[in-house]
Amino acid sequence: MAGGKGTRLLPYTAVLPKPLMPLGDAPVLELILRQLRAHGVRRVCLAVNHLRHLIQAFFGDGGFMGLEIEYAVEDTPLGTCGPVSQVLDRMADDFLLLNGDLVTDLDFGALLARHCERSAGVTIAVLPRTSQLEFGVLELGADGQVTSIREKPTTRHLMSMGVYALQREAVRPFLVPGKPLDMPDLLTAMIAAGGKVDGLVADCEWLDIGRPADYAKAQQIVADDLHRLLPDRA
Repeated sequence: MAGGKGTRLLPYTAVLPKPLMPLGDAPVLELILRQLRAHGVRRVCLAVNHLRHLIQAFFGDGGFMGLEIEYAVEDTPLGTCGPVSQVLDRMADDFLLLNGDLVTDLDFGALLARHCERSAGVTIAVLPRTSQLEFGVLELGADGQVTSIREKPTTRHLMSMGVYALQREAVRPFLVPGKPLDMPDLLTAMIAAGGKVDGLVADCEWLDIGRPADYAKAQQIVADDLHRLLPDRA
């Protein structure tokens, strides 16, 4: 998925699409594509919209990376899952769907293997995260008496990494060509219909470069430890 406007990284993304934002000596999307190739992927479809001519000009048919790249062009935004409807018939029985602005050392091959072993309709790559409130939290009894105080409590969450394995025929009923669809809506509809939606909790590095602070951190990761993300370029 490489069609977003990247508004949180303005003004940079006014002239450069977010998937082409540089990390070290290569765009973030090139890093992802080389990782996928290292995990055995050979065919890729890029869903493009904002400044798509720059993405298409840079990656072309993917031959310089040993990939076959095609494009699903969004004339109007179709959400984080809608573009799949344009190319669903050209996908494998089980395939990966991921955002084009991630920095992660997730084992994509292991995710797809687990998905296939469990015959899931969708498998979501999940990352544990802990967040801390900036304030103390009180609990009150019925009479207004304070019964407990927690100073700046922490909460553990399981968050989606924006990386998914999909079973083509399981998602087909929910995809309408030309109709916008976001991934949370697809997953909610599948669960409501009794579909099998799995989560795979991963122990890995993960950043979404959409925020300037995370983009700066991603730059540092690539500068310090590119081998961890992409051994064949270290």
